[in-house]
Amino acid sequence: MTERKPAGMSFESWVDKQVRESEQRGDFAKLPGFGKPLESLEAPYDENWWIKQKLQREGVSVLPPTLALRKEAEDLLAALPGVRTEREVRSMLADINEKIRATLLRPPPGPPLNRKPFDVDAVVAEWHEARKDA
Repeated sequence: MTERKPAGMSFESWVDKQVRESEQRGDFAKLPGFGKPLESLEAPYDENWWIKQKLQREGVSVLPPTLALRKEAEDLLAALPGVRTEREVRSMLADINEKIRATLLRPPPGPPLNRKPFDVDAVVAEWHEARKDA
């Protein structure tokens, strides 16, 4: 569609010709989502829809730092049952506690963290208890 409309040809017929030729070449059949219903037709209009779709396709998640740290702490607790050694558990807890303390010492952008550093000995005791049952 980089060519210019010929003089003397109506704009509508020129566009129709371009569309028809593209259909004949199969250009539309190669588009993602061809033959599938349009998503969120009933959703209210959002002027940033294309940005949100791009972020979703790329797997990008933009969370405020405090929410990202909350999620990291929750993921760490969920991953502890699979950890093999106490040294590794203590190392993981020390790393997350350092991040939590640093966040608590400066005013964070976004919502409050609502998290305090883990009691390493208590979590390690729970980890030992969970390993006995498994």
